[in-house]
Amino acid sequence: MSDLCAPAPYDALLLLSFGGPEGPDDVVPFLANVTRGRGIPEERLKEVGKHYFLFGGVSPINAQNRALLDALRKDFAEHGLDLPVYWGNRNWAPYLTDTLREMVADGHRRIAVLATSAYASYSGCRQYRENLAESLAALEAEGLPVPRVDKLRHYFNHPGFVRPMADGVLKSLADLPEEVRAEAHLAFSTHSIPTSAADTSGPEETHGDGGAYVAEHLDVARLIVAAVREETGTDHPWRLVYQSRSGAPHIPWLEPDICDHLETLRGEGVPAVVMAPIGFVSDHMEVLYDLDTEATAKAAELGLPVRRSATVGADPRFAAAVRELVLERAATEQGRPVDRCALGALGPSHDLCPVGCCPARALKPAAAGADSPYA
Repeated sequence: MSDLCAPAPYDALLLLSFGGPEGPDDVVPFLANVTRGRGIPEERLKEVGKHYFLFGGVSPINAQNRALLDALRKDFAEHGLDLPVYWGNRNWAPYLTDTLREMVADGHRRIAVLATSAYASYSGCRQYRENLAESLAALEAEGLPVPRVDKLRHYFNHPGFVRPMADGVLKSLADLPEEVRAEAHLAFSTHSIPTSAADTSGPEETHGDGGAYVAEHLDVARLIVAAVREETGTDHPWRLVYQSRSGAPHIPWLEPDICDHLETLRGEGVPAVVMAPIGFVSDHMEVLYDLDTEATAKAAELGLPVRRSATVGADPRFAAAVRELVLERAATEQGRPVDRCALGALGPSHDLCPVGCCPARALKPAAAGADSPYA
């Protein structure tokens, strides 16, 4: 795709993320934001927040988003893409509504949105779209201009997302002792979600048996396994596993859990494991605690050598992928033909989420979709 392509009709890019606390006093208010409407008492929030308190009450996600902002701005400047980049969070400062208010005050009316979630699911896509709709409604209620927002397509299979992760797995394998390296198992990890949410993820034609959520992760895992095979000549055994479950015990969630999987592998005589967090854009709290702390401790208890590969974070290839996604969507909006870059068997994702895509239990307005009230 030509670097000279104009981003019109877009006049700004919004980096939309989850947010996280930046000190001990932020933890409970942050979790109250995340769980708003569920009636969870403060004492329970303190218990839930123990992971954050282990790290001084600071989630790494905000620093990682600042690094990604810098990488995007650097890439855009180097390639002549004159597009300002803003950052807003769903659950902590800088809050999404405040950022959109700032963007409108700066004169922006057509905004491309990059969510820090690469896959289809309610929590990874539609919930972001619902938050966008809530913020746009707040601007409208204040009498401010309401910008048009377009969420960039899912990028789970874009080379700029896949190849940095493949390199991370290769680096982790190389870091294992040579005597266990060839027979090391690859555990591709992502956030567990209720099976009901997985089964209804993506457009309606993908619903059932894990839906688009599971299919997309499996496609990425296969791509990485193939890249490792091509580089090393070794076909490593692998499995998609899950982490960070937070729901009620009686509700079925995606399994197996990473720690349970490590126990199974040890019982089967597997000599080493590389944990690859393909479901996460950066090394935020779920990676820092659930893998680097909890799963690594479980592996040590089992006497099982493990390594954890890197997420894409602010990798320059990912920043370049975002630029390509912006220009691709701009060309589509301009009515020009465009090559949509995607690896694997599933092809490029849709630009506009169709009706019935990743439905919620309680239907709410959602921006940037076929059913958006802000078209």
